[in-house]
Amino acid sequence: MNIISPQDWFQLQSPPALLDVRSPGEFAKGHWPGALNLPLFDNEERAEVGTLYKQKSPEVAFMRGLELAGQKLRWYVERAQELAPSTSVAVHCWRGGQRSQSMAWLLSKRFQEVKVVAGGYKGIRNAGRAYLNEFSRPLVVLGGATGSGKTKVLQALLQQGETVVDLEGLAHHKGSAFGALGESAQPTVEQFENDLFHAFLSLDAHSARSIWLEDESKAIGRVYLPNELWQKMMAAPLVQLDLPEEWRLENLVEDYASYDIEALRSSFERIRKRLGGQNLKAALEALDRHDFTTAAAIALRYYDKAYGLSLRKHDRQLVYRLQPSTNDPSLIAEELLEWWGHYSLVGS
Repeated sequence: MNIISPQDWFQLQSPPALLDVRSPGEFAKGHWPGALNLPLFDNEERAEVGTLYKQKSPEVAFMRGLELAGQKLRWYVERAQELAPSTSVAVHCWRGGQRSQSMAWLLSKRFQEVKVVAGGYKGIRNAGRAYLNEFSRPLVVLGGATGSGKTKVLQALLQQGETVVDLEGLAHHKGSAFGALGESAQPTVEQFENDLFHAFLSLDAHSARSIWLEDESKAIGRVYLPNELWQKMMAAPLVQLDLPEEWRLENLVEDYASYDIEALRSSFERIRKRLGGQNLKAALEALDRHDFTTAAAIALRYYDKAYGLSLRKHDRQLVYRLQPSTNDPSLIAEELLEWWGHYSLVGS
């Protein structure tokens, strides 16, 4: 059995399978990306042992846990072999305590090498958060009013060799009342943070090249950007796309007109108070006529106002406002990079 720190785990070039021995419920709430669940206790067993620990004593809880686990020793080994068909494996529990130590002892009878991550899941999360807090590569934030096509421009930047962290992709949400359309269910806040920590850990920390992110509110649907990243984004240079309303409406219609009318109606209902009764009525009537351009124009009245308020509230460092010569995301990305290369060279 080899105990390693979370920092050492992050630095492994070819890490073994990571087995999370917490209960399925704990795992579903949040787990490290790539981890596989090998629960020592199921949800009901964990609740029972936890109750005994609080109401009786640690000794009583330990003996009951031993009784429950003793019935599944063969299953643990066979399941571990299914999850990690190799000669080495790593395990962790919540804080690197009895659950992971016990499982590591058992698995050491089958695997040539078993690593235990010190501090468990909590330690891994804390290390991931600390890494993000200390992350020093420069960030550049791509902003612009609703319909500016920021996500597509970021995708084009990625295709052209730039480093991009797709916050909306990690959140499974596009950040507005319409943001859940076409997306799978959002992760928990805890899981979103894990995925975000992992995304930054996957980047080359020693590179001097900037990382592009989309300008976001702190909340993206039902998840939130951790303060460690939010503060860096607020201090990062903001590059704003300034597209004419005609192009922005084209983008919105292209992105949303294919969705079910009832789903679009529900999204408009979510901003009823902000739109006002008359605007909402007009938007819903436009949807019924399949007049998506009119409906999108009504939505822009609210979102443009909200975006302007957000910029003023946070006193952002706007370093450049690009008025593209085209509505083609690839060409917009090229224009951005031409300017960014000059800006990075001469400095602000």
